Amino acid sequence: MGKLKIILGAAAGLAAAAAGGLTVYLTENIMHGKRQTLAEAWEWQTNHYDTSWFGKPETTDYIVKSYDGYELHATYVPNAEETSRYVILTHGYTDNRLGMMKYMKIYFDAGYNCIIYDIRDHGENARSFCTYSIRESQDLISMINDTYERYGKDIFLGLHGESLGAATTVRAMMYHPDVKFAVADCGFADIENVLEGVMKYSHLPVSALKAASKMAKLKYGYEFSEMRPIDALADNKVPFLFIHGENDTFILPDNSRRMKEATAGYAELHLIPGAKHANSVLTDPEKYAEYVKEFLRRAENGDLS
Repeated sequence: MGKLKIILGAAAGLAAAAAGGLTVYLTENIMHGKRQTLAEAWEWQTNHYDTSWFGKPETTDYIVKSYDGYELHATYVPNAEETSRYVILTHGYTDNRLGMMKYMKIYFDAGYNCIIYDIRDHGENARSFCTYSIRESQDLISMINDTYERYGKDIFLGLHGESLGAATTVRAMMYHPDVKFAVADCGFADIENVLEGVMKYSHLPVSALKAASKMAKLKYGYEFSEMRPIDALADNKVPFLFIHGENDTFILPDNSRRMKEATAGYAELHLIPGAKHANSVLTDPEKYAEYVKEFLRRAENGDLS
């Protein structure tokens, strides 16, 4: 009996250690992602579509100080023709500002200057941690304010985000930014449903997320249940174009459906058949460009209400 107690005690200790180890592993992997270098991003972009137009005219790199002094690396990519239309493009998790190049040709053709930037903890920015739209949306507000200060109060400014960038764009609406439109491609309504899907796919216990969330709150100040961009849409008036790959198994299309229904302002949703996560613009570039350009035309004419 004594030996059995020792064995059971040891087993319980191992189980507790394993659970604790899984909690730490999950917390750190969720809050810190492996980030691409600009060189890696450039290689990927050039291997998947024509990038010969980039840097013509010459681009300008600069730094924007965010609300808490954190420095965001940005690049201004001007249109070949003089224009007062601007769009800020926000990339996804582990990517960097060059990851948004695949959308820029659409905006150039529509007469826009483009601004791309590295979100917090990504690209050339200092290492930090990801809060899945909370701090990132405040950074985007800083980018918006800087753009008006840098290029004038009378410009026509819109937003375009992909994945985490889309979620960041959505959450930024809680601050009621002065922008004319927003495009959100494959964003999440809340991070918990995405994490649960990853856990199931990885054959890990979904219940472990609760402990990881508590650890994230203790160590980083935020728990996963707070990371809900959809909550920013209840009184939103900025027109939204939601786009989602129909075959996205990472962030399910239902996230965009939920956000379309949640916004108080104008919203439309288009699903791209056959497109996986963050791949809609490459799966059907013509249809994607058609949706965006028509949305821009109506936004410019004041027809979205």
